Order: sequence, then structure tokens, then C-alpha cells
Amino acid sequence: MDAKTTARERIEELQGDLLALSHRIHAHPELGFQEVQAAAWLTEALSGMGFQVTAGVYDLPTAFMARAGHGPLHVALCAEYDALPSIGHACGHNIIAAASVGAGAALARVADQLGLTVTVIGTPAEEGGAGKVLLLERGAFDGIHAVAMVHPTPWDLVEPELISSRRFEVEYTGKGAHAAMAPEVGINAADALTLAQVALGLLRQHIRPTDRMHGIVTNGGEAANIIPAHAAGSFIVRSRTLEGSEALYERVERCFQAGSLATGATLEIKKHKPYAEVRHDPDLAAHYRRNAEALGRVFSDPSVVGTLGSTDIGNVSRVVPTIQPMIGLGCLPAVNHQPEFAAACVGEAGDRAVLDGATALAWTLIDAAGDPSLRGRLLQRL
Repeated sequence: MDAKTTARERIEELQGDLLALSHRIHAHPELGFQEVQAAAWLTEALSGMGFQVTAGVYDLPTAFMARAGHGPLHVALCAEYDALPSIGHACGHNIIAAASVGAGAALARVADQLGLTVTVIGTPAEEGGAGKVLLLERGAFDGIHAVAMVHPTPWDLVEPELISSRRFEVEYTGKGAHAAMAPEVGINAADALTLAQVALGLLRQHIRPTDRMHGIVTNGGEAANIIPAHAAGSFIVRSRTLEGSEALYERVERCFQAGSLATGATLEIKKHKPYAEVRHDPDLAAHYRRNAEALGRVFSDPSVVGTLGSTDIGNVSRVVPTIQPMIGLGCLPAVNHQPEFAAACVGEAGDRAVLDGATALAWTLIDAAGDPSLRGRLLQRL
């Protein structure tokens, strides 16, 4: 029996368990670095499938490494399992986690036959917490030759446009006062934040069409009759490349400095680790396309879909050959980060995405192991 048949039969054998895992994670959403239940369920499942599991790796309590096989070509599958505030698994990380577990289990069955070592890496806090960046910096991806995962969206895409992003928090400190009795002695921190947002609005005319700036006010004051002494917000800038997002951030920071200068409020900015753009490995991507199409998947034109956002696997892709294709749910007009998309992630299309994603990933890495040119390139990288 060939390796792909063995892999598919293993996923079919585990179908009920994989879908139950996806639904369980979906029903119990946990925010980044708080995914205690999801990490426990995933490590328990992988341990039961014969993986050697280490939990709480690299000083991240909800990260894990699960390994099988002893071959020289070391491939990794990333599992994400954090949710979004208020709307839960509206980005489908339950699907990602279950698909990576399924692909890992399938590859474990044929790993020694193909000369593979297979690791499923539990990567917490993709939604802004930069879990993969921390893992990368701390050595989790050392010695790995290729990385793969699938991510649900409304469309199937082989090489989606996933751009760089930089997240930061701003806080203004002014001076409180009675808004009617003595406004002249106050320093309005909320005005500083308002001025910054006006400046951002004016800046939009002068940035690239593919650039993005967005954010929310997290503190705008306490009461209408008190001059706000404190104001705060959370913001993100995005550009096609890491270097582009840094250049855009420098312009955006000046908008916040302008709010401080105009009002006299002091400004503090807390910057988070940036996400790089995703660089899809073309050979791995080509194998994924053929395998997904063999399962009946039909790919959309990425130029029509446009930019899909940012992810911390971009930083990994700068160091290790990586793919993160999108697996479609066909759920338009619902799109990621909407409640309707969250519902689709445990519907019939979401369940099919788990199984097709697991199969296509497993087949892709089986092809990588058997492609002399690609295998040689991956092995020579380290």
C-alpha cells in the first residue's frame, strides 16, 4: 500500500475524533496564552496517537511539541487554537488545530517508511500575541526543514497574500478637571487621542492602497463632566513587507505625537513584536495545489480576493520553507472575524475543511519526502 493511501485511511479512521476535537475547541473558546483546555485536549489526542508530547515548552504554558518518526527530513505542522474576544472561533482556529493533528497522525504512520520526523507544534496566541514569533526566537523551529498548516477562509487559495503588521498600544496622560467649573486647568487626554485619529484619517490619502491602519479606543474617559486625564487605544498598521510596515509605523507614530504636542498630554507607546509577510515556498505550494485539487478543491484567484490579513507564521517563513494555504468554507458573504463565520467553522463545510486540510497537508509532505529535488533542497538548508 502506498504512503498516500495509508495516510488517507488513517485520517478516515480518525474522522470522528478529529471532528469532535474541532467542535470541542470551538465550543470552549480561549484567548491567546489562556488556551489551557485546548492545549490539554490536543496534547492528550496526540499522545493517544503515539506521539512523544512535551507540554509547556519554551516558557509558554499553552505551547507544546509532539514528535513521531526518526527520519532525517524533519517537517512540522503548526496548530493554532486561540479565539477572538466576544466572537470566539470566528477565525477557525479549531479547524487549524484539528487538521494539523490529523495530518500529523497520518504522517506518523508512514514517517519511518519515508525517512521523516514529524512534529506538531502547538502555537498559542496567533491573534496578536505573536506566539510563533516567540517560539521561533526561543528555538522551537531549529532543525526543522519545512513547516505547513492550513487556515480557513471563504476561499481556497494556494498562496494567499498575507502581509506584515505591527500592533501597538498608546496611552495619553493629561490632567483631570471639572468640565464646567474649571476646564481651563485640565489637559484633555481624550482630545489628544482624537487629534491623533484625525491625523491618521488625513494620512490615509498618502499611503499605498495595500497599506492598512486601524484600531480602537480602549479608554476615552470616565464621565462627561470630567476632563479625561487618561485615554488609550490599540492600533495596527499593515504593509506588504516587514520593512514597509516599519516605514508606515514611523509616519503613524508622528500622528500620535501630534496629539501630544497639541494638547500637552504625555504619550506612551507600547510596541508588540511585528508580524512579517508570509513567504510561501513555491515547490511545497505546487504540491499542495495538486493534492487539494485531487480532493475536489477549486482555487480562487488571489488577485481578486486581495489581502487577507497578517499572521505570525510570516516570521517563520523568513527562516524555514513554509506554506499556509487557505482552505475554503464557501460561506460568503460571511468572512473571517464575523459571528457568521464562526458558525460556519463547525458546519458541514467546516468539518470537510478539517478532513480535506489534514489529507492535503499529509499528502503534500509525503510528496516533499519523495521529490528528490525538493527533499535535497530542504535537507541542504541546514
